[in-house]
Amino acid sequence: MTNVSMTVNGKSVSCDVSETTLLSEFLREDLRLTGTHVGCDTSQCGACVVHVDGKAIKSCTALAVSLNGSDLTTVEGVGSASNLHPMQAAFKKHHGLQCGFCTPGMIMAGIDMVERYHAAGQELTAEAIRHELEGNICRCTGYHNIVKAIEEAAGTMAGQKQAAE
Repeated sequence: MTNVSMTVNGKSVSCDVSETTLLSEFLREDLRLTGTHVGCDTSQCGACVVHVDGKAIKSCTALAVSLNGSDLTTVEGVGSASNLHPMQAAFKKHHGLQCGFCTPGMIMAGIDMVERYHAAGQELTAEAIRHELEGNICRCTGYHNIVKAIEEAAGTMAGQKQAAE
């Protein structure tokens, strides 16, 4: 067993884990953060996307011990029921979900995508969103409402960033 310490959703955590414990397993089993879903264990579906040190990764392919000292954000850390993140609010408004299984990964991928495009000064088009989502599988919606939600959230997030500056 190896002790792993990191910051998860703004809180310091420390836990003894096996050297083979996947980040997704650590989050779900040890920390009880079950918003991170595991659909494939092969990095194909994207339901397990989280942010590590500000970048989106698929947690089913990362070992928890390799992220010692990292800063992680899961879907539980981006908003609350009373104060939704703009991406969550847009998914709700545009019904960018049906069964909800892929939704946490889609939201985390969407936030990462918007932040990267804004940082690069690039326009986030519907075509770019569809391309970016190739690593996230939704078996229910056909992606139309997911793309609309990410487009709207991108505008809201850009407005919030400008207001903060």
